[in-house]
Amino acid sequence: MTAPAAKPWIMGIAPYVPGRATGDDGRRVVKLSSNENPYGTPAAARDAHRAAADVLEVYPDAAATELRAALAAHYGIEAERIVYGTGSDEVLHLAAGAFAGPGDEIVYVRYGFSVYDIATRRVGATPVVAADRDYATDVAAILAAVTERTKVVFVANPNNPTGTYSTRDEIARLHAGLPGDVLLVLDQAYTEYLDPADDDGGLELARTQPNVLVTRTFSKIFGLAAARVGWGYGAPAIIDAMHRIRAPFAFGIAASRAAIAALDDDGFVAHSRDENRRLRAWFAGEIAALGNAGLRAVPSKANFVLVLFEGAPTAEAAYRALLAAGYATRWLPGQGLPHALRITVGSEADMRAVVAVLRAEAGAG
Repeated sequence: MTAPAAKPWIMGIAPYVPGRATGDDGRRVVKLSSNENPYGTPAAARDAHRAAADVLEVYPDAAATELRAALAAHYGIEAERIVYGTGSDEVLHLAAGAFAGPGDEIVYVRYGFSVYDIATRRVGATPVVAADRDYATDVAAILAAVTERTKVVFVANPNNPTGTYSTRDEIARLHAGLPGDVLLVLDQAYTEYLDPADDDGGLELARTQPNVLVTRTFSKIFGLAAARVGWGYGAPAIIDAMHRIRAPFAFGIAASRAAIAALDDDGFVAHSRDENRRLRAWFAGEIAALGNAGLRAVPSKANFVLVLFEGAPTAEAAYRALLAAGYATRWLPGQGLPHALRITVGSEADMRAVVAVLRAEAGAG
């Protein structure tokens, strides 16, 4: 008896593993594993989402006209050059699907976002992993990995899961070194956590260059992870190709209206950014104080910190100790990081509790 056989490149995909929300015994824990905003969601966004319950029987606008207009007004970009999807994850998949396939290559940095590998293999393209520079994006290594078969380069800035940041000059150098027929995808899921002076120039590149796509999400600083609203901005030809394979209805009316309302709450975004900066710096300092035990924090510009365990305490032991204490973090052996935990910057009380567990694991409690 025969049965349908999946394509071999599909069976080569390691399924995405989401961050845990429960302990081994099934009880709820504090979720510091998915980089969600600990300060919740703007009140106006919640109100807009609730109000949309009156139109549950109606299909959403397939063109996302209101959302694209709001994004255009907020960021000073053209609405017709915006594509959208179920989180920025779908937009990343659309980029791979529109511009790569069997026989092509897609380049991304080691310790990059796991969706890049999935998006690459899903379309039958070959993943090419460029070496990192102490867990950060190495522009020279990416350019050295590009061949005549390269169609797409994925770069997250700040990078996930390392939190590292590439400067405007580095991004410009990367773009300048790429052939014109290679699409540079700048994944800016965490860009709102950057200080204004750290703008990497991605939107300007996407505005002026025919081979740059910027992707963003409402899941992080805007506190709308459950709504699954993402978008991208690029040259008309890029956006046109992606629209051709986009699902007709990416997200519902409630999600769209919540996202539009969230854009207007500058105070919520500023508070989330400022508190994240303060607690991230404090947490990194506490990890530095455990350096004698082999703990090290990779410098981060995002809302999480990658903690390396390079001494006697292991990342796995710390992960399990934190889970037992009621805190889920992200242990990443599947991404080549068995010696590291990615820890979301949560509330001050939660971060102090995490530090106490780590100090105990390091023998410094």
